[in-house]
Amino acid sequence: MTISSKLIGVALLAAALLGNAAAAADKPADTIAQRALACVACHGKDGRATSDGFFPRIAGKPAGYLYNQLINFRDGNRSYPLMTYMVGHMSDEYLKEIAQYFSEQHPPYAAPQPVRASADSMALGRRLVLTGDASRKIAACSACHGETLRGALPAIPSLLGLPRDYVNAQIGAWKNGARKARALDCMAHISKQLSADEVGAISAWLAAQPIPRDMAPAPAAAVTLPTPCGSAQ
Repeated sequence: MTISSKLIGVALLAAALLGNAAAAADKPADTIAQRALACVACHGKDGRATSDGFFPRIAGKPAGYLYNQLINFRDGNRSYPLMTYMVGHMSDEYLKEIAQYFSEQHPPYAAPQPVRASADSMALGRRLVLTGDASRKIAACSACHGETLRGALPAIPSLLGLPRDYVNAQIGAWKNGARKARALDCMAHISKQLSADEVGAISAWLAAQPIPRDMAPAPAAAVTLPTPCGSAQ
């Protein structure tokens, strides 16, 4: 081999090594934030929600709640084809990692969207959310989700900052059995007792509420559930 041939070989090897180094530099880091980009495509940057009304905020929700929902989508207790497709092959450990990541994200909330509802409907919604209906043994939403409706650890979500359409859809899913939780499924029991007007009143009142400065979920000891509830575990 001539000297010139050797030099060409060295040059080609160097070019290959530099190309590999450049490719490695361009490759995104394998972090949970990078892998979670698939989630934020629908749920908004950092999981802060979108304005279309059907993809809720997942940022800052209790990790236990987010994990339960991922498990429910994977195992068929909640029905949304895209979610089921995305998490269908994921392990419990990976779903816990995703849930923990989004529970630690705290981007600002958007201002509540305008709500069209009568004064009577808003009053009904407020009453059901804050005091329930003792005559029908319907617990207030605040009895489980906390007096400030910020949710509670380990697995009770906030009811604030949710689009009205999303709340309507989820209560409807519980009513018709499309959404389930482990027994005792308290949300299914309550939802099935609510009329369409009551569901609309609840969702309207919740959607109109301002977001408090502190949206951290309450500690577990701060909430005494009125009935056993599989969703809260």
